[in-house]
Amino acid sequence: MKYKITRRDFLNGVAIGTGTTFLVPTNLFSQVPINGSVDYYPPILTGMRGNHEGSFEVSHALAWQGQKPENYRQLDEHYDLVIVGAGISGLAAAWFYQKKMGPDAKILLLDNHDDFGGHAKRNEFEHDGRMLLGVGGSVNMESPSSYSDITMGLLEDDLGIDFEALRASNNAWTLMPSDAENAIAFPGANGHVTVLGKWASLMSGKGDYESAIRKLPLPASEQDKLIELVSGDRDYLDELSLKEKYTYINETTYREFLIERVGLSEDTIPIFYPIGILLWGAAVARITILEAILLGNPGLRSMGWLAGVAGNLFSSMAENYESIYFPDGNSSVARLLVHKLIPSVAPNTAGFADIATSHFNYDKLDQDNQSKRLRLNSTVVGVREISGKHVEVDYVQDGNALQVTGNKCVLACYNAAIPFLCPELPEHQKEALRYGVKVPLVMTNVLVANGHAFLKLGAKQISCPKDPYAVVTEAPPIPTGGYQPPRDPNDPMVIYMLTAPTVEPTGNETGRELLTIARHNVYATTFETYEQQIRDQLQGLLGEHGFNHETDIKAITVNRWPHGYAYEYMGIDDPEWEEGQAPHEIGRAKFGRISIANSDSEAYAYLDAAIESGWRAIEEQTS
Repeated sequence: MKYKITRRDFLNGVAIGTGTTFLVPTNLFSQVPINGSVDYYPPILTGMRGNHEGSFEVSHALAWQGQKPENYRQLDEHYDLVIVGAGISGLAAAWFYQKKMGPDAKILLLDNHDDFGGHAKRNEFEHDGRMLLGVGGSVNMESPSSYSDITMGLLEDDLGIDFEALRASNNAWTLMPSDAENAIAFPGANGHVTVLGKWASLMSGKGDYESAIRKLPLPASEQDKLIELVSGDRDYLDELSLKEKYTYINETTYREFLIERVGLSEDTIPIFYPIGILLWGAAVARITILEAILLGNPGLRSMGWLAGVAGNLFSSMAENYESIYFPDGNSSVARLLVHKLIPSVAPNTAGFADIATSHFNYDKLDQDNQSKRLRLNSTVVGVREISGKHVEVDYVQDGNALQVTGNKCVLACYNAAIPFLCPELPEHQKEALRYGVKVPLVMTNVLVANGHAFLKLGAKQISCPKDPYAVVTEAPPIPTGGYQPPRDPNDPMVIYMLTAPTVEPTGNETGRELLTIARHNVYATTFETYEQQIRDQLQGLLGEHGFNHETDIKAITVNRWPHGYAYEYMGIDDPEWEEGQAPHEIGRAKFGRISIANSDSEAYAYLDAAIESGWRAIEEQTS
């Protein structure tokens, strides 16, 4: 039984078959050209970001069609360490290697995106001379009091993050408020029907939940069933023994429980999804009853002693849970790491005190005279050890097939990409690396002219179970790192919209199968479709408060992550492996001079997992 709420392939070698043009580009190995000037500044780019055009075509050609260049131009570049991937795990690995081997250690980081940070991306806007920030991917630091000495040593001692200052600046703002005025909204004929309330508490049977549920635009019969469920007056498993109940809640999906035991219609079920899909993505349909209860969903209050155990677990988790934010999410952590490795990228930056507002000179990331180099728009297509003496790394950059060598290599990319990069790996290891399916996510930031309509709505967070975007809120209003968020309704603001595409099960699909289908759906959705969804949803939510999407929306940035969170094992679909035998443990095994570092290798989709995987990989290669 999992006490800690967690979130869970690159490709399975099968083409999507949607007919979209991006699957096979006209020039297979062409990517976004390197700007090479101080004007090159990806954080300000709008439109489709995340896995953007130019970042995935070469990888898809390799994984789907087995295509890659036959010949490579070997550069006169040899490094002590080559790292594939410049996300948090890759950057942390670079830092740990430098700490251990000294400042003169030669390190090259290669990344397929046009920006560093992996999922830890920032969206930066400017309006009327004012900077506004949004989170483009990895959002927060969760419960840092539980972080290891390794992680805290990097964050506090090496990067200088002042957690007490961060806690003060966060001012109790959180993405998932447990006892705050929020709202549930449903699309209607004349805009959205929005019902305000402290819904986290109401759905736990606290307060006037009956009156709130009666306001929801649901049939009276469905309202009745919801009220009975929330009240806790009925034991839906009364014919089962205590032992049978325990087995049932661990082996039955919450969705099945709601339909078969509570009697809710499938059309009502999404009301329980918005927060769950931010953790589990499309696999939310496969979480167990116990996993759902630990998210705060109703259902076990009337089950006597067992209900008390579950309630105590939930209460303990809620009390001990802490979420800490930078205004641009964990992008600030990535930027601090890059600045430590390559100070010339922002020579006047003090660090934590002004990292959020610092302008990075991307032209300084990859200079001949530096011992640390970060090379963007560079998709690695092959990694191999040569005679046990060094490693060759093949990559494609701006249509050129290139090769560098290194003494060691760390693969800080997606687990399921690694078998294609290292076909010499043992088959059982490649199979293990392909096991997990990353959770697809879409995180969107919308710059609007002012905050009047949003504030008139009366809720800081809106759950939208029937809309394309499950949660609508404000970008983290965190005055940290020199950044000053909007303070006045007249100020421009960034609306933060999040979703993970859901897939309604048609049979007994596993969570991994649902995630695979959802990923394909994300790839097949165009920016134009996302934009229309965004405009329609915001107009429906805010239109009655004076919002006009045609004039009030100033910019839209869609961060598409088909390969989002690392897969975390699910109670209903995954066995209890013995220590050392889980797929992520088998998959991350050292392979000569090659080690693996990513959150996939920890089966844990959190910041500290990425950092610790980087530390582990360096220890493997230097001990």
